[in-house]
Amino acid sequence: MKPLLPMNNFFQVRGQMPVFPGVDEILPMYLHDIGEDHFHEEEGSDSLEYNGLWVSDHFHMTSVGVDIGSASTQVVFSRLTLERMGGALSSRYRVIARESLYRSPVMLTPYRGAHRIDERRLSEIVETAYQNAGIPVDDVDAGAVILTGEAIRRENAKAIADTLSVHGGKFVCAIAGHNMEALLAAYGSGTVELSYRRKARLLNVDIGGGTTKLAVIENGHVLETAAIHVGGRLIATDDHGTVTRIEPGGAFAAQAAGKPVSLGGTMSATDKVGIARWMAQHVLAAIAVNKNNPNTGDLFLTDRLTELAPYDGIVFSGGVAEYIYGLQHEEFGDLGPYLGQEIRRCFSEHPQLGEILPASECIRATVLGASEYSLQISGNTIYLSNTNVLPVRNLQVLHPDCDLHHDIDASRLAEQIRAHLRRFDLREGETEFALSFHWGGSPSYERIRAFCSGLKAALPVLFSSRRQVTIVLDGDIAKTVGRLLKEEFQVQAPLLVLDGILLQDFDFVDIGRLIEPAGVVPVTVKSLVFDMGSSGVRTGLNVH
Repeated sequence: MKPLLPMNNFFQVRGQMPVFPGVDEILPMYLHDIGEDHFHEEEGSDSLEYNGLWVSDHFHMTSVGVDIGSASTQVVFSRLTLERMGGALSSRYRVIARESLYRSPVMLTPYRGAHRIDERRLSEIVETAYQNAGIPVDDVDAGAVILTGEAIRRENAKAIADTLSVHGGKFVCAIAGHNMEALLAAYGSGTVELSYRRKARLLNVDIGGGTTKLAVIENGHVLETAAIHVGGRLIATDDHGTVTRIEPGGAFAAQAAGKPVSLGGTMSATDKVGIARWMAQHVLAAIAVNKNNPNTGDLFLTDRLTELAPYDGIVFSGGVAEYIYGLQHEEFGDLGPYLGQEIRRCFSEHPQLGEILPASECIRATVLGASEYSLQISGNTIYLSNTNVLPVRNLQVLHPDCDLHHDIDASRLAEQIRAHLRRFDLREGETEFALSFHWGGSPSYERIRAFCSGLKAALPVLFSSRRQVTIVLDGDIAKTVGRLLKEEFQVQAPLLVLDGILLQDFDFVDIGRLIEPAGVVPVTVKSLVFDMGSSGVRTGLNVH
């Protein structure tokens, strides 16, 4: 192994954009809802690669995904194929295929004490993955670093994520809260795609090392998410049964199950079975209405589910799912094997809740990387309250499912925006993000004013703060929206409103400086990439 590189120097990736004959240097990409951009092998056969037209409309890029979870860390390298959308006049590109180049072994996430991730050992894991993949750092075009579960509780988690993703703006950095982690698992496991194909109401249960994430999906749309404090590595022991790790949720579960444990104490296999059985019963109780079920209130890390069983099917993902489906039998000193067995038994005894369906991915149900460059140029009717609002980098995009084609109800719009922030674990005034909307219908004063009223009602704290507000639309109304917010609604926050830009959930954007005299700004779009199995590749799916 080569000497370790400092983490702040390890990821330095190139920033070259491909340019093709007859295609502008701008390569924007817009991805439709599920079902509209699936890739089939016959559409891109090898014989077509020698066709000049096919080559000019397609290009490849190398992407990497680094997933740092409560129990495990993994690195995935992929080769993405992007295709120009529409006719010859379109310069927008979408991902149509993904080839797996290398998947690292799933490693235990390294910790140093109770409060820190071991950054040196984590760096070794990532560097070794690059070496084993045989992929030079400079050959990686884009990627994503995702921290989830108990890993996000560590005091240096944010610093590590930022360090791993500092590559000239090319990597996406996301610290996923419980709801967002449930979304990522629902897409990464293939449950969203399966729900769309079957036109079914499914439940995805993602059981990791520290938490269990729940997502209810209907016809390819995520209806609701939740999380409870149940996981396979909340307690861990060494080969002699000595407790070497115990998280607060593990201590609570052990006490409640009548099997109290302490760091340095001993724990038998019988103890692990008892605690795992208690956990499995509470996972079941979280999704079902039954007066005999135990109270799960203390375990919920989010709001409770309201979309309860029965479901058309239940899909398990996460590390514990490997044991549920019998794909893994090795023990790692934690509760994983015992929890997997108890979950399987518990759900099998209650078939009325829903048929247990296979997952396309279990422990690898995660983000595979990000696609870039997709670069869009804004319209020239943008609104900037001052030039200090530019540039901005790695801004997460939220795309609430709002109907802006008909009469606009300001109150309903405000609630939809607030609900969407909760879905992604974002709190008003704490984190910067970009709100994206599809505008339809007439740009009348009444409709635009109702839209602005809904925005102001949804984000009263943010709009009165010093934190920047970024709004992105595809209709040419940015200047009108900005002026109304500033002049009629007295918004105090720095304001950036762009139009002519197409974005969606799971996009991250870099917005450059104003280009004069055109009066436009460049917007680089980086979309999270998920593997959707044989039916295609999806990036940046909308959440409803």
